[in-house]
Amino acid sequence: MPKDKHVALFIPCFIDQLFPETAFSMIKVLKWAGCTVTYNNKQTCCGQIGYNAGFFKEACDVANKFLNDFSDKDYYVVAPSASCIGMLINGYKKLMPGNEAILELSSRSYEFTEFLTSVLQINEVPMANFPGRAVYHDSCAALRECQIYTGPRQLLKSVKGLELLEMQDNEMCCGFGGTFAVKFEAISTAMASQKIENAMAAGRPQYLISTDSSCLMHLQGYIDHSKFSLKTVHIADVLASGW
Repeated sequence: MPKDKHVALFIPCFIDQLFPETAFSMIKVLKWAGCTVTYNNKQTCCGQIGYNAGFFKEACDVANKFLNDFSDKDYYVVAPSASCIGMLINGYKKLMPGNEAILELSSRSYEFTEFLTSVLQINEVPMANFPGRAVYHDSCAALRECQIYTGPRQLLKSVKGLELLEMQDNEMCCGFGGTFAVKFEAISTAMASQKIENAMAAGRPQYLISTDSSCLMHLQGYIDHSKFSLKTVHIADVLASGW
């Protein structure tokens, strides 16, 4: 098992290219938690994009590079994305069944909030201050691939000034699904519409919070187009606010 509180950052493509501030928020919280944080700047995509598109050979090539980049068994692999962690712990096993390196990597790979609550046993960030009303969106990857439900809510309930609301049909997909949103735009948009309608019906929240920037980007696009008064925020940015 990895050394206590040794973390190798896995920064997914969405975070690296579009939301880098979320990576720094995660680092801030991990350092507060006493973690030794490292970053391998040779890391690239986990291969999920190719895998989802059916390019399995190419996805294997990317996966093998990832295994090499994160081969140090003294470190947990932690990412601000349940989607990409889901690829490591589930997709890789389907790509290369029985691969011992994949089994070892998956045993020490965690989504950010899961690492805080399940490994470090931290259920609150007492300095966090984020005033307002918010709903929490369970991403499909967090809920179905990583079985994450309670942890993020526990963390958010500890944030000063934040009123956490629950929306109906929280387990419903937001409609993004990677290339699904491109290939099936009408269905994707209808799913986003239902998700936002449920969010607003929960008590006119100001914020929608999640573990996955891909969901948040998709939903923010619909919010902006439809002119709703709602802002999406990654949970790492909430936990790093106010201190």
